[in-house]
Amino acid sequence: MLKYIDLDHRKKAFIFELDNVLYPEKDYLLQVYYLFSNFIEFAETFPAAPDLIEFFKKSYEHHGDDGIFDRAKEVFGINEKYRDNFTRLYFTARLPLKLLLFSNVLTLLQEIVIDRKNIFILTNGKTEIQMNKIMQTEWNGLEKYLKVYYAQEINQKPGSDVLSYILKEHDLLRKELLIIGNTLTDQEFALSSGVDYLNVSEFI
Repeated sequence: MLKYIDLDHRKKAFIFELDNVLYPEKDYLLQVYYLFSNFIEFAETFPAAPDLIEFFKKSYEHHGDDGIFDRAKEVFGINEKYRDNFTRLYFTARLPLKLLLFSNVLTLLQEIVIDRKNIFILTNGKTEIQMNKIMQTEWNGLEKYLKVYYAQEINQKPGSDVLSYILKEHDLLRKELLIIGNTLTDQEFALSSGVDYLNVSEFI
């Protein structure tokens, strides 16, 4: 398992994706499902929440988030009119619990800050959703050291336009950066940008 001390000391900045790199995305999605389940119980005045919550959890574990409303709709007979309510929660959910960073990643971020290096979050997700997640993350005082970029506002990864923007804004060279991600898109982004890459699994 890698630690900060193992990394190239010549790196001046570290670029992190958000979902499943800094925190487990399921911690956000499961709370969205929980809020929706309780909303449906209230709106339809029948006690569906516990069963629906459990269904969402197992459906997510087996099939992921894509199409999960349709699966729940089919099993529980949820009215199509509630699709907008469900979708809106991704953007606006006020979570019962704060999102917690992976413990080893938190340590890594803290050590980067102590070493006076730059930390950038560069996320590919929808800007409003990613912003909502960031606002509800427990940063342990690190938030003032983070610079956040939403790729959607410039060009989605693996396109390298957003990397060029960061380099120019912070007067950095490609060899001074390290990208830490967890998907093939992240890896392709680093390769197309000419920047070193590590999978977050090396740290957690």
